[in-house]
Amino acid sequence: MDEEFRSLTDRLADEAGESAAYRRLLATDDDEELARVLVERERPLWAREIAAFRLGCGGDRRAFEALVLLLNHRDPERCVSAAHALVRLGDPRTPRAAAALATNPLRTAYALHPVRLLTALRAPESVPALIGTLERLLGPDEPHWRVALACVEGLGQLGDARARPVLEGALPHPRLAGAAERAISRLPSPGASGD
Repeated sequence: MDEEFRSLTDRLADEAGESAAYRRLLATDDDEELARVLVERERPLWAREIAAFRLGCGGDRRAFEALVLLLNHRDPERCVSAAHALVRLGDPRTPRAAAALATNPLRTAYALHPVRLLTALRAPESVPALIGTLERLLGPDEPHWRVALACVEGLGQLGDARARPVLEGALPHPRLAGAAERAISRLPSPGASGD
């Protein structure tokens, strides 16, 4: 059992009341049973989360939609578990979905984990989405500085020269300045060829 699965089971034990259904979902090796949980009516969220996580980590693309919904949940721990499973799932739709969540101005409060997922995916959509999100978050009195910080850190990890202007724009912001300096230092020198 990996650490993320252990964390999920510990977190959901109380929510599920350690019921027989909870224990069954943790123990079953039947992917069809797990997939049914995702579509059956009146299944509690904890059951859908366990099923989606297990299927996603096993590479079953039937988990994709449920995991994307969980990635956009108000509960950060659900977002972390969903992001972990989405990375393992390897579905080609994931970068576009994460970019849509990260760049949606109406969902900025919930964009932290989509931003981190985009960094982990290192997909073609990652750098443009992080740049666009960070540009929007550099205004005065922006309350979502943690999302902005995740964008700065992600752009540093991705090391794409296209990020230089927006990272330089982050330098005057006290909460972002140190991370922006580190991110800029990881970029190719201006005029250098390639990414």
